[in-house]
Amino acid sequence: MKKYFTLMILAVLGGLFVMSCDRTDTVAVEDNDTYPVMKDVTGTFTNGNTYTLSQSLNIANSDVVLVYRNYNSNTSNSAVWQLIPKTYYLSGGNELDYNFLFDASKVEIYTEANFDQTTMTTAEKNTYLNNQTFRIVLVPASRASRTSAAAPKVNYEDYNAVVKYYNLKEPK
Repeated sequence: MKKYFTLMILAVLGGLFVMSCDRTDTVAVEDNDTYPVMKDVTGTFTNGNTYTLSQSLNIANSDVVLVYRNYNSNTSNSAVWQLIPKTYYLSGGNELDYNFLFDASKVEIYTEANFDQTTMTTAEKNTYLNNQTFRIVLVPASRASRTSAAAPKVNYEDYNAVVKYYNLKEPK
């Protein structure tokens, strides 16, 4: 019984010792590949530029590239960002697509259509081709591809959710 009592006292004292140790070590870690990048591109799609806007940008192979179109481009309304690729259905069965390609040094944003884009009305050109603003957002793939149930998920179609999740600062 005495041996049992001694072991119990040692266990309680050991537990108190462990609980009293302060383990608040701080380790600074610099993660250079996870800062998000945002870049705005504004331009007009024409036959002369093959309906393509190009933006030079250093893109790491570990980055996810997101491109948003300001739905209110060429208006005085506040920016409303919409993820592309996106198809717009115009009158007469016409379809206009926004899409993008990228490599390690640039992003190309372009339009494609099932009709000759030079035949668009002035109103359609002002809405879809003239003075269009896009926002390119680079986010780290390591965070973008989390599959853990504990990891927060972000809806990439919701620009504001992406800004909040990645703590992005609006470009100047």
